[in-house]
Amino acid sequence: MPLLRFLGFLVDLLFYPIRALRRGRVVEEGTFITLKIDGAVTDVLARPRFWEIRAQKAISLHDVREIVDHVIADDRVRGLVVTLKSLAAGMATAASLRDQLARARAAGKEVVVHLPLGGGTKEVLIATAGSKVFLGPAAQLAALGFTTRTRYVKRALDKAGIVPEVYACGEYKSAGESLVRDSMSDAQREQLEKLLDRFDAALLDAIAEGRSVSRERARAIVDGGPYFGEAAIEVGLADAVAYEDELPALLGMKRRGKPGPVTEGMVEGSAYLSARKRPILRRLTRAPVVAVIPVHGAIAHASSQFGNFATDDKLARMVRIARLDRRVKGVILHVDSPGGSALASDRMHHEIVQLAREKPVVACMANVAASGGYYVAAPAHKIVCEAVTITGSIGVVGARLTLEPLMAKLGITTEVVQRGARAGLLSPSAPLNEDERTALMRELEATYRTFVRVVAQGRKMRVDEVEPLARGRVYTGEDAKAAGLVDVLGGFDVALREVRAMLPADVREAAEPHVMRAPRRELPILAPPSDGEAGRRAASALLSAILPTPERIIVELAATGDRVLTLWTGGDAGR
Repeated sequence: MPLLRFLGFLVDLLFYPIRALRRGRVVEEGTFITLKIDGAVTDVLARPRFWEIRAQKAISLHDVREIVDHVIADDRVRGLVVTLKSLAAGMATAASLRDQLARARAAGKEVVVHLPLGGGTKEVLIATAGSKVFLGPAAQLAALGFTTRTRYVKRALDKAGIVPEVYACGEYKSAGESLVRDSMSDAQREQLEKLLDRFDAALLDAIAEGRSVSRERARAIVDGGPYFGEAAIEVGLADAVAYEDELPALLGMKRRGKPGPVTEGMVEGSAYLSARKRPILRRLTRAPVVAVIPVHGAIAHASSQFGNFATDDKLARMVRIARLDRRVKGVILHVDSPGGSALASDRMHHEIVQLAREKPVVACMANVAASGGYYVAAPAHKIVCEAVTITGSIGVVGARLTLEPLMAKLGITTEVVQRGARAGLLSPSAPLNEDERTALMRELEATYRTFVRVVAQGRKMRVDEVEPLARGRVYTGEDAKAAGLVDVLGGFDVALREVRAMLPADVREAAEPHVMRAPRRELPILAPPSDGEAGRRAASALLSAILPTPERIIVELAATGDRVLTLWTGGDAGR
């Protein structure tokens, strides 16, 4: 490999003048850079394998940020044309995308957002970053706000003869309350209303700022929707209606006399970024990287066919690779998880603790990083999240469904032969007696105390400071920062900046993010770093930094005897 890199360097050196001249002609004067969003938007993407390239439809915010950086610095580029067809993203991701487009607009570039298929609340939130918004003539804009619905199933379970038992530490730990209540608890209503208030404020602020209207007018626009075609122009959400082939004329772009593509004068964003980023002379050595370790989905010991799970085993393998790889100078722990298994969360936490003793670690919270998701992020040197990220929920819950009444209805009888006073603790056939309930609650409380202690250690706080902030309470990122549970508000670009600030000056800007994949092979268990080595690395990092600059999952996990650290916000909040 070193020989191949050297030969490549010689080739680059030979063609240096041609490549330098070609880079200067990537775009012509007055060119628009185009971005097409039609599917998932995520903070950063793993490099696709060769068989995945054609199927890759997702777009990364990291790439968008880099495109915006180059567009701002490139005087030949007139602006951005963003075609937003469909969006698969949470509220925090939508806010991050809007921030990047708004940054280009604030720098004096034209930002044109085209919504050929219309859009809902998140699409409108993003579109308000544009200096011009064009809507498909037969499409509608429906920035209707935010709603959350929770179905309470206690009476249905009663009729079926199923008796749910939910045990929670913390009055705000609402996971599973729909199993044992007929209506929403006051604590759950309180935190949901606060979440939706924050989301609503973000939407109103975006409309008011982006469309140059008062906040009162923005409120009226939201409450008066949806708007079809020309009606969106009348209320100020759009500037014109247009099909995609009509955009060049609306942008004042001249067509040649001969037939040609309607995209003449436009350059696709990924091609532009690739041309701008490709080095004229390649490195003789392998570049340093900032490893991105994903914790996406519910936290468990094993993956499942029923959804996306983050497993402790996969994370351990990625962490150990990051510890062993000398190219990895720092780590971004990317968390988008509502939590899950308490035991799996603790095992993940332990691996992150060992990693953080050797290399700088910054946790980047995406749309949701709550309960077990927060547990895993706690050891990071810094925690970064968006103002509308859902986080916190520091609490624990256990649940079980007793099926004895149902079996009795079906004419099924159960005979029990038992040795051990609590041998039937995990059996679903009968409700718990008082002694068993006491034992279960004692274990839950021990898990809760461990959770609070983990947060206190990670946040450098006292336990008595953390406990009032815990109790299962859910926060937005903005409120979590005010409470001291988060360090910096921002997206992935901010997390990358924070981790780079902890790197030695000679590799700080060269280290690019690299999404890790869990190796299939088992890795040896690594010894914890010695106190002396950990202290030396931590001191080195510090010195370099200060130099120039759902219920089913709950029951399934609890049925195995596991304790559950999971968020429950009430279903479809924010949709």
